[in-house]
Amino acid sequence: MHEIGYCAGVLEAVERRAAGRPVARIGVLVGALHRISPAAFEQSFRLVADGGIAAGASTDVRIAPVRATCALCPAAFETAEAAPTCPDCHGTDVAIEGGDELVLQWVEYTSPDGGEAAREAAGPVPVSAREDH
Repeated sequence: MHEIGYCAGVLEAVERRAAGRPVARIGVLVGALHRISPAAFEQSFRLVADGGIAAGASTDVRIAPVRATCALCPAAFETAEAAPTCPDCHGTDVAIEGGDELVLQWVEYTSPDGGEAAREAAGPVPVSAREDH
């Protein structure tokens, strides 16, 4: 489960942003090239966050596609593939852009009085995956 390293980096960004406030939910934008499973990300985040301010927090993971342009025809398209083939001419000479982002987009805090939680846009905050997990 390679999601653990990504979640450790996201947790560091969440903890900096939260400044001690208890976290209920987070929103993360992950590029398709990272090959993240939203369900595995949720499970991994709960594991690395256990015992801290984000313990029990849920995740809302959005996958950002790769933008691609074919060199053989005028096709421009989005894909989740790291080495895409043009859907129009089936050419493999395709330039890709994006799909490698990892961004904390928002944090939702637990309300101390049990009322509605407050959501705060995170900025967006680019996150570095940690390699030590």
